[in-house]
Amino acid sequence: MSGLTYPEAIVVGAFQGVSELFPISSLGHSVLVPALVGGRWAQDLNVSAPESPYLAYIVGLHVATAMALLLFFWRDWVAIVTGFFTSIRDRSVEEPYQRLAWLIVLATIPVGISGLLLEHTFRTTLGKPIPAAVFLTLNGLVLAAGEGLRRLAAPATPAAATGVDPQSEGAAHRPPGEAVLALTGHPVAHDGLQADIRLSGMPLARALLIGSAQTLALLPGISRSGVTMVAGLGRGLSHEDSARFSCLLATPVIFAAGVLKLPDLFGPLGQGIRGPVVAGSVASFVSAYLAVRFVTRYFIHGTLWPFARYCLVAGSASLASCCSDDFADLSENLQRARAGSGDGPHRRPGPHPACGPAGGRRRP
Repeated sequence: MSGLTYPEAIVVGAFQGVSELFPISSLGHSVLVPALVGGRWAQDLNVSAPESPYLAYIVGLHVATAMALLLFFWRDWVAIVTGFFTSIRDRSVEEPYQRLAWLIVLATIPVGISGLLLEHTFRTTLGKPIPAAVFLTLNGLVLAAGEGLRRLAAPATPAAATGVDPQSEGAAHRPPGEAVLALTGHPVAHDGLQADIRLSGMPLARALLIGSAQTLALLPGISRSGVTMVAGLGRGLSHEDSARFSCLLATPVIFAAGVLKLPDLFGPLGQGIRGPVVAGSVASFVSAYLAVRFVTRYFIHGTLWPFARYCLVAGSASLASCCSDDFADLSENLQRARAGSGDGPHRRPGPHPACGPAGGRRRP
């Protein structure tokens, strides 16, 4: 990677913020956008290279996106964190935000373990435009299937609908507003309060299933928010609650992924690109905040169908573009090999720079 320009940083940062919260895969777009633009973008922004400085840049974007989520859901997180520590102090899980805190913690464990074990392998082997285009197309099919599952799913249990765990004596005798007041020291009056109360009544097995679905997002083109929403819809959650739980689950995962690789940004990989990283992170923060603001409102009445159509069209078009360029380059190399058969060694046909191996170079 020769460097990271400010235009590249800002454009990709804005895409990251939007595509992380929309169910359209941020990793898939981080791979496809530079490849489709081509030229220096395809060389500078290569996510599959093992030691690419582009990875240090993506670290900054992840932290910025997580900060946008924390800012938007700050009231929820104050109550969730308070609930977590009061649960440890009291050695009980009775109040709604205590239960919601533990649901998030436990549902995050599967993707945390999978990310540590598989992220590098999946990124270096599958973080190329053709696999990303295929998985983005599959993501569209998954979103469409999710809408079908929503129609077939059984309605939520009474506990999930009311947010009250029938096995919890404290919750059974305390109204939601009073429970929140007891947990946080002040009433949390915000639009998502009732949604949080509903989510807190979710059975543990359901939360684990939804959280485990995030592991599929290690595949470039598969959306973290998309698969978690589909898992939620398939288990009887509404679009609104599925989107909200997806955002709450994503916050610690995205933040941890950024913090874990933060040393890369301040090490050799970050040399010479820290200015563009700051610019891209600002763009990612702003776009992520606007995206989550839109998503939480849209899914009150909206569905996954528009995003499914987008992924199907964008994925198929990207796949066709990459494959056509690949075949054109293959034909050109074959012609050169035949033309030079009498004067020099044959050139082995190589893939198109944008769709081939990491680094975008033709093999001799």
